[in-house]
Amino acid sequence: MIIIGHRGARGLAAENTIASIDAAIDHKVNAVEFDVHVTKDLVPVLNHDDTIVSIDGHKLVIANSSLVELRAQKPDIATLDEVFINVNHRANLMIEIKSSTNIDSIVALTRKFLKNGWTTDELCFCSKNQSTLVALYKSAPEIPRVVIERWSGVKAHFRVRQVHAKGASMNQVWLWWGFVRSVKTSGYELYAYTLNDPKKARRWAKYGLTAVITDFPDRFEE
Repeated sequence: MIIIGHRGARGLAAENTIASIDAAIDHKVNAVEFDVHVTKDLVPVLNHDDTIVSIDGHKLVIANSSLVELRAQKPDIATLDEVFINVNHRANLMIEIKSSTNIDSIVALTRKFLKNGWTTDELCFCSKNQSTLVALYKSAPEIPRVVIERWSGVKAHFRVRQVHAKGASMNQVWLWWGFVRSVKTSGYELYAYTLNDPKKARRWAKYGLTAVITDFPDRFEE
């Protein structure tokens, strides 16, 4: 079973930061998952929401702000470029692209690293937004895709087929052993988020669960 750190290692360090990613890797994850938006000056940065809260309590919209402006308020905001350099093949990358995000600079940056030693086996793009995944399939078909679907197995199956994704990431609250087994039979991969219970993960792994996305990778370290 593949262990993936959620937003780095959200339960161990500030999410979507280099420190959080390092914490996940320290606990021997196979991959790290994180969220990406794009700044006004077309720099892909890590953050869950499309805004950050400034020191004085105001919200800055990432798409309307430069990297310099964002770092003045959130010094530890990381760029995708820094993630590639820092991880340096120590783990695979699961890059979640948020809705309404400009994919062009993300694709261009990823291809730069693919030309410099990274392989498509070491990364994938994922999104909750199907339009984003369709655009990624058209723009960068060589880079694997994973559908993020909150609850509907039927919808997940349709979405996977539409964008030729390798699998679906689904909210673990809605999963049960029969569904896990049916996904295995269908031939695509199933990822469970956010799953912090190793016993449940091991039980589902027997029925074909591919991967766990967890806030606490230390609990899964053997």
